[in-house]
Amino acid sequence: MTTADNADQRPGAARQGLLTHHPLVFFFIIAYAGTWLVEMPYVLSEDGAGLLPFSSPLLATVLPVTSIFLGPFLAAFIMTGITEGRAGIRRFLRRFVLWRVGLGWYLFVLIGIPVILVLSVIVLPGVLASFQGLAPLDPLPLLGIFVYIFFLGGPLGEEPGWRGFALPRLQSLHGPLVGSLILGILWGLWHLPLFWTPWNTLTTFNVVVFVLGTICLTIIYTWVFNNTKGSLLIAILLHASFNVAAAGIVAPLFPAPIVLDYGLLPILVGFGAAALLVVALTRGRLGYQHYQQEEAPDPATAPT
Repeated sequence: MTTADNADQRPGAARQGLLTHHPLVFFFIIAYAGTWLVEMPYVLSEDGAGLLPFSSPLLATVLPVTSIFLGPFLAAFIMTGITEGRAGIRRFLRRFVLWRVGLGWYLFVLIGIPVILVLSVIVLPGVLASFQGLAPLDPLPLLGIFVYIFFLGGPLGEEPGWRGFALPRLQSLHGPLVGSLILGILWGLWHLPLFWTPWNTLTTFNVVVFVLGTICLTIIYTWVFNNTKGSLLIAILLHASFNVAAAGIVAPLFPAPIVLDYGLLPILVGFGAAALLVVALTRGRLGYQHYQQEEAPDPATAPT
């Protein structure tokens, strides 16, 4: 047995080999563990499930934000470094500034997504009657909400993991449609601890609706991601646009009970229809042929 053979038998080498051969499994383990462990003090506190005898507004603000960056964001960097090395990290970082994707995609992300969201809710009973006027559309407050959500509201912490690391590998293994279905389920269930907090209510109905909603959104996100050459900038903008439209536009404009009290249920109307339309028009390819043209898989780093 040679020295190289002995090196391959070291525990560290064995562990790294295991991570390299199962990158998606370990990505999701790190993403879930990093998020859930940090969120637990808040989830179990009096602000959440009430199992721990303390309460603090700081927990509700800081821990969920911190958990995002210690979850999918950190998992993506760790697993990219392990599977692709420094060159992979550099390619990964370049996607954050990939902005030359065509004006139409910016218009869809920043205008089309809010329009779909508004159309999703106005067809529901009692929503139009709750209209509060156009005051909530004041551009300066909306810009402030957008900046906050972009950096601290989830998109910047989540998208490098979901779309930057997981989606390309899931598409390579299972195709764009099935890969999106898998990612949509896992993305939705990643939020599960927050159902024990004021963020949502833990019922089977709410969890199922939420996961169905994230599946619909994932299909649309995949279509945009593939057609914008795998741009993480556009993925982050898309996620931020959706969150801002939901919290800063639709809820203030139409504060009907069905909009405020039923989570993603109203969204299923519009985004479910949009997802089905995208699947039908692309025949389930979701623009994957455009993504492949821009970044052909490297046989040396392709997941197994």
